[in-house]
Amino acid sequence: MDAWTGPTAGNWVRRVVFGAVLALVAVIGGTAFRVWDVARENDRTPADAIVVLGAAQYNGKPSEIFTARLEKARQLYTEGVAKTVITAGGKKSRDNYTEATAGARWLTKHGVPQAATMPVGEGNDTLRSLRAVADQVKARGWRSVVLVSDPWHSYRSRTMTEDLGLEAWTAPTHSGPIVQERSTQVRYIFRETGALLFYELTKSPADDLFGTTMG
Repeated sequence: MDAWTGPTAGNWVRRVVFGAVLALVAVIGGTAFRVWDVARENDRTPADAIVVLGAAQYNGKPSEIFTARLEKARQLYTEGVAKTVITAGGKKSRDNYTEATAGARWLTKHGVPQAATMPVGEGNDTLRSLRAVADQVKARGWRSVVLVSDPWHSYRSRTMTEDLGLEAWTAPTHSGPIVQERSTQVRYIFRETGALLFYELTKSPADDLFGTTMG
């Protein structure tokens, strides 16, 4: 009878690879769950400001996705969640308006006093826009914000905002084209999972890389 010689080098390699794959699956699955879980939150805790993350606009007219976010921010303002609504987002080279300006204009047309709006028209991705917002918030001595975006974008934007030194919670819109179809929801969850993992690894924006948008 041959003596048992223990696992071969090939077996060890297979075990290591299998363990690494399991760990990777666990990280991806756990992150996807957090993206989904935070998407369900609707925190109306009072804050120093409401921050609406920008989306596409067409010559000053917010897209359907952006309008859904702005409507949610308007509701939060009406409920007294904060006295100021900050609209975020820059513009493309040929645009006449920044996303922030288009958003502020929409809010004033729908009952929010102009003095209560603050457009911050810098940045063409989530991270850079939030950096500009954080600078303005801190300059006023404020510390807390409630973020308004699409549900699947909430966890990543909250993570970035907290990394920028602000207290943040989320009250995403639950209307609009992104949340209407299950297939669209699944696609955005996977995209946001990848974008968030990329950000956690590099502390860099991943909007263009993963096809995610602020809108």
